[in-house]
Amino acid sequence: MRHKQSISRKLFIVFNTLLLALITVLSVIPFIHLLSISLSSNTAASAGEVRLWPVGFSFDSYVYLGEKVEFFRSLWVSVKRVVLGTIVNLFLVFITAYPLSKSNDRFKFRTPYVWFFAITMFFGGGLIPTYILVKNTGLIDSIWALILPGALNVWNMVLMLNFFRSIPKELDEAATIDGAGHWIILWKIYLPVSLPSIATIGLFTIVGHWNAWFDGILYLNSPDKYPLQTYLSTLIMSMNAQMSSISIEQIKAMENLSEKTLKTAQIFMGALPIMIVYPFLQKYFVKGIIVGSVKE
Repeated sequence: MRHKQSISRKLFIVFNTLLLALITVLSVIPFIHLLSISLSSNTAASAGEVRLWPVGFSFDSYVYLGEKVEFFRSLWVSVKRVVLGTIVNLFLVFITAYPLSKSNDRFKFRTPYVWFFAITMFFGGGLIPTYILVKNTGLIDSIWALILPGALNVWNMVLMLNFFRSIPKELDEAATIDGAGHWIILWKIYLPVSLPSIATIGLFTIVGHWNAWFDGILYLNSPDKYPLQTYLSTLIMSMNAQMSSISIEQIKAMENLSEKTLKTAQIFMGALPIMIVYPFLQKYFVKGIIVGSVKE
């Protein structure tokens, strides 16, 4: 039997729909504006004539960035960084959160370890000591300098730990009675029921690695090894310095470009891969980080 909705309920649904639609539009407009500027001519972009539609439509900014061999090389470095960094981060988060999710009776030194990790969330050695550590471990000018210093994200580990603690103890106890060890329990029981949590943390990690640029400048000496964000940032910063040494052909290629169109093209290209990946992980993200494994 279908219940008739009250007037107040109908008004709430209408108001809620309009509010969410407004928030969606306000969220999308900045990206449309950036895309329009990047696809506009140098004159229109510099004069501030671009709003939500390109003025003097031009792909010159994307052609200028895309035709460079350095661009595709840095893109490949970013892809490798995201893949390796995400795998390492998820693995360390997973195997660290599991023992810390146990009670003090089962893991005697749980509390000291929790305090150890918690302190690192609020206090750090600083930029110079971190650089010295990375240098002394031989990671300078290698892709591992972008991955290992932040390989274990403590905040993600805390999220995973809380998820593990929401898993009924009966699953763990039943597996122990059947003779399963900790590794079997971790990979055969905890892993399958943790997919929503892993997908959410994986999304955070992917975004973090893809958007990072400063550590590339700090730890990499060879521009050939720069990830995409580091390469694009140095490209924008060095544009004015390069103007005195470029050829006539390059000047002609850049006659319809400006720093503004290149910057907006950089921002949009940096966000595009995440915008493509997100829909595939959205169904897990919506479920939340504390989804239980057993329904009552």
